[in-house]
Amino acid sequence: MKIDGENIIEITEELSSEFEVAKVLRKYPKDTVIVKNVKGFDIPVISGICNTRDKIAKSINCEVSEITEKIIEAMEKPIKVDKFTDFSEYDNLEVDLDKIPILTHYKRDGGAYITAGVVFARDPETGVQNASIHRMMVLDNKRLVIRIVPRNLYTYFQRAQKLGEDLDIAIAIGMDPAILLASTTSIPIDYDEMDVANAFKGGELELIKCGDLNVPQADIILEGKISVTETVAEGPFVDLTDTYDIIRDQPIINLETMHIKKDAVYHAIIPAGFEHKLLQGLPQEPRIFKAVKNAVPTVENVVLTEGGCCWLHAVVSIRKQTEGDGKNAIMAALSAHPSLKHCVVVDTDVNVFDAEDVEYAISTRVKGDRDIMIVPNVRGSSLDPVAESDGTTTKIGVDATKSLKSLEKFERVSFGE
Repeated sequence: MKIDGENIIEITEELSSEFEVAKVLRKYPKDTVIVKNVKGFDIPVISGICNTRDKIAKSINCEVSEITEKIIEAMEKPIKVDKFTDFSEYDNLEVDLDKIPILTHYKRDGGAYITAGVVFARDPETGVQNASIHRMMVLDNKRLVIRIVPRNLYTYFQRAQKLGEDLDIAIAIGMDPAILLASTTSIPIDYDEMDVANAFKGGELELIKCGDLNVPQADIILEGKISVTETVAEGPFVDLTDTYDIIRDQPIINLETMHIKKDAVYHAIIPAGFEHKLLQGLPQEPRIFKAVKNAVPTVENVVLTEGGCCWLHAVVSIRKQTEGDGKNAIMAALSAHPSLKHCVVVDTDVNVFDAEDVEYAISTRVKGDRDIMIVPNVRGSSLDPVAESDGTTTKIGVDATKSLKSLEKFERVSFGE
């Protein structure tokens, strides 16, 4: 893994992969940190390569305010990968997860977890490849249990079950931040995330043929199969909202081959940390942006806020042209991202990345009985601790835009000369 232009904090103290490494990493929520001396392992641990919007913007060569635009461009104009390499830079080993410093984060966790592993698989029916990040709990030195949510990999798995054939996969750990971002981006079902990653990389992405799969270079690559017949209890584990997710029966991965670069570093994402939040939530912003643009063409930006776990709270910036634009933007945003719980719409003079500035807009431009929308009994997020057992919740929209009837009352004097 090559991290350019970053100040990396190096921890040289010997630390155990059970609790100690994770505890130290949590002390540096927005830094890139490498733990060089993990007890019993030759491989260091790195975390925080994607834990700020600045780092993500730098990885795809744009400004923070341009991330959404850059993702939409890569989604709409993916570049087919035509460059391939091989495993010559790797040690090709018999599978032994005991050689990898997979972390145990908290004492109530179900076990040690791979948290930054991108899973590659092909649709058994169409042959389309998918890449997505999944948490995977270690069962022993050759087996994992994977949490699969109802998205593309889940569909592939269901189709493999119908065929009665285990699903071939590769797991890549330790990759370029731009590739991680592409792996988490919501794209059409017949697209390949690696073509989106290739657009981020200007057409220079190289892949490795890994059986029937095309996998980017990573510090660690594991090959195996998701069993269509074997399940085991997975969890508990801390999810996006810094609360424990429930225990479920999930499919077992039987690993077959392990490839490790000679200078490998193991990438660990801290559960509920900024890296987790941004990689899961930020790629949803383009979907919300496009939906709002259909309703309010003058939308400027959309942010799923870190304080809202990059999942439950959004701030939308619009150039308001008619009364009602704010509420139309709210309804479009809530519909585009079903997990979204609270949405604030602001004018373009408000910095959507600055929580203090957003609060200023709410405090000076909102009249409660006129500008707050409450929508009860709607589908929410399974991650929301206050959602009902049937998944419903109450959603709130706040129109914090200036009234066009009295614009002079809202002039921000300090913005003038």
